[in-house]
Amino acid sequence: MKAFHLRTITCLTFLTISIANGSAPLFDMQAVRDPSTLEIKVLQDWKPAKDPAILQKLIEITLCEWWPGQKVRLPLTLNTPANGQPCQNVVIANQPLRLRATAPTRGQLTLLKEFGVGVVLIGMGTIDAMEPEGQLHVGMREQLLATKNPRYTAAWIWGLSQMRALTAALTEPGHFQPRKVLTTGGSKRGVAAAVAGIHDERFTAVLPVVAPPIGNPGTAAYVIGTEPRELAQIDRQFYADLKAGKLGLEAGVENALRERAERRVANRVTLKQARAAGWTKHDIDTITDRVWDAGRVTDVLSALKKRGLEMFYNVGSNDSVTPDLRELGSRFPAFPICIIPGGQHGGPATAGFTRRVPLLPETQANFLSFARHHFFGHRKLIVTPILSENWNSKSRSLQVTVTFPDGSEPQANALWWNLDRSQPYTLPFEYDKWDSAPLRKTGRGTFATTITLESTPERIDFLSLHTHTENELALTLSSPYRRLEPNR
Repeated sequence: MKAFHLRTITCLTFLTISIANGSAPLFDMQAVRDPSTLEIKVLQDWKPAKDPAILQKLIEITLCEWWPGQKVRLPLTLNTPANGQPCQNVVIANQPLRLRATAPTRGQLTLLKEFGVGVVLIGMGTIDAMEPEGQLHVGMREQLLATKNPRYTAAWIWGLSQMRALTAALTEPGHFQPRKVLTTGGSKRGVAAAVAGIHDERFTAVLPVVAPPIGNPGTAAYVIGTEPRELAQIDRQFYADLKAGKLGLEAGVENALRERAERRVANRVTLKQARAAGWTKHDIDTITDRVWDAGRVTDVLSALKKRGLEMFYNVGSNDSVTPDLRELGSRFPAFPICIIPGGQHGGPATAGFTRRVPLLPETQANFLSFARHHFFGHRKLIVTPILSENWNSKSRSLQVTVTFPDGSEPQANALWWNLDRSQPYTLPFEYDKWDSAPLRKTGRGTFATTITLESTPERIDFLSLHTHTENELALTLSSPYRRLEPNR
């Protein structure tokens, strides 16, 4: 049986990224794939899990010495079927940071038990929660301030964790001999999946959830104190309206949102700190892009396509972690993505998020359908549809036509729209309401509808959403995200 062989050269994909960005490679791929530096500590050797059909092994591994004297170690659970056959297909995903064997759930569990897919779960959390807890993020910030090197950022260490998890799995050839490796995760774990897929050619597929294919996640500026003032004013008004009971949200929402904002601050630097470290205005202006460049998949699409990496992003229209969907739709209209209209990030239910994308049935079904396609060819992937529109100013009607170039005919098709959207990176943006109307079939692989509005808005944001089922596997994907400005 043919197994993966660790490569000792820098992968072509990352070389392309380095040239494009005019900088040295972020990752030493030879070091990433070196099992001798894992310093594996066995916490629980192979034994049956609570479900006897699953074998598990719990270990702790070293990701790297992030800076002199500071090693980063994380727990990792290896899950395989109990039949003793080495897994030729592997999912790299995540578990909590606790030192406890963790079994996969939902689609990952189905893949493991019914199709013999190995599931490797690496511990993942916010940097402040990683050991040494409450200190690692402080050291990361100090190193970034001193060097301005994006190696000392969350995206770097998150992506490295997925890659090192695969290196650890390959030390168990009796259990893992992968031909295909898919990595997935949501939010920070979605960023990790994207980074690993981009930089490590051992990965053959990625399915990031609520992670940005383009743009910068979460906040408009990495340096605290340089955010646009107009965005801060919008958020202040949101909190005022919330307290006044004008938004239809519960009082606990404010606490949840403010606590989230505090967590985001932990991984950022202040303007005072940046200036004290000698950063120039150019350093401050460009750092937001630089810290997220490692996972910006749209920068290297041609190289990834040449390599054969399959990808499918799942995001929400209302998630400030994916704020630039308009730009994605304009520049990369064929990008494989499922945009959930009104879809929000994860987080506590107390934040009033009712459409948390990672938990939606469409997202769960997409993972299983995509994985079974990638590993076994159990269904095809349909291409992103082409969307065209026509605005009639007299009747205030918008006609939209959606065409699938491959002739696909999804069983469920709808147009979704929002009028006068809030600005990205603001709190109202996360609560914008979307309306929908069914699309009717008008020809082979073609669907259309017309909506009429009561008045002419400044902006109409819209997209189509489609669910295509084949071999009892449902796949939901969207058209490119579009905006129409009728008065221009």
